[in-house]
Amino acid sequence: MTATRRSLLASPFLLLADRAAAQGGFPSRPVRIVVPYTTGGVSDITARLIAEPLAAAWGQPVTVENRAGADGIVGTEVVARATDGHTLGLVSVGHPVNQAYYKLPYDTMRDFSFITQCTATPLCLCAAPGFAANTPMELVAHARAHPGVTFAGTGGVVRLAPVLFAQRAGLELTYVPYRGSTQAHPDLMSGRVDIMFDTVPAVLPHIQSGKLKALATTGARRAPQLPDVPTVAEAGMPGFEATTWGMVIAPAGLPEALLARLAADCTAALRQPTVVERHRALGAEVVTSDPVAMRRMVQAELDKWGEAARKAGITPQ
Repeated sequence: MTATRRSLLASPFLLLADRAAAQGGFPSRPVRIVVPYTTGGVSDITARLIAEPLAAAWGQPVTVENRAGADGIVGTEVVARATDGHTLGLVSVGHPVNQAYYKLPYDTMRDFSFITQCTATPLCLCAAPGFAANTPMELVAHARAHPGVTFAGTGGVVRLAPVLFAQRAGLELTYVPYRGSTQAHPDLMSGRVDIMFDTVPAVLPHIQSGKLKALATTGARRAPQLPDVPTVAEAGMPGFEATTWGMVIAPAGLPEALLARLAADCTAALRQPTVVERHRALGAEVVTSDPVAMRRMVQAELDKWGEAARKAGITPQ
């Protein structure tokens, strides 16, 4: 037995590597995963965590390339213009949401193959401790009785989640724009802005320190980090869901067999225990799917957020 074979036997990626050796073919050269955001975010971390097991599965280097700019559009266009499965992308919910805000240089559905979902991260509806409401329905009652309730937004789903909430409740909320969460949180904690829907990992330290209170979370299930906090759906608005998520994409037109293989190998990489635990520490849940389910999901997100934006008078620029 060679030293190389012994090292593979000691690797947690043994089954992936053996299957790749048996299949042959793809990939015939190094593979890159384009992340259309800056380093350090969940999408970037996910891409780097799965790169190693994918390299073991494919017998080729897998590199992560950050191509940030224009809310993810710059890097996503790189994937759209690629010609085969050797260029993948790892995008967020911003992929369908961006169509509500921008005139895109690509078609959100037509120009991509959708491989698998990677993660799901709920938002948290939160406010300063002294804010009048403690639940979503108390917020609705307060906003109806006291017009002018404000919400902090940073773009994307963080802006559109409160818009959707207000539309479902039949009330008006006033949007206060911020460049990022770190700029919004001080005003939220001081009460200068009333509420915010932000990711659980972003606000969790402030909730734990008592500087913010959580009214609800926005996932299909309660957030593990906030088990005593109900979801918005549980709290009186059935069907409400607004999560951020990660997803592996590729250029359009890949053969079905290659799509199936990419989905299977990415799923195997994501389900590695170390990958699951690292995401859990970030406040994200590993969630996998398949190309058919992903296409349905992206279309549903496109429809939901597009309708919310249109009703709010937001037009692509």
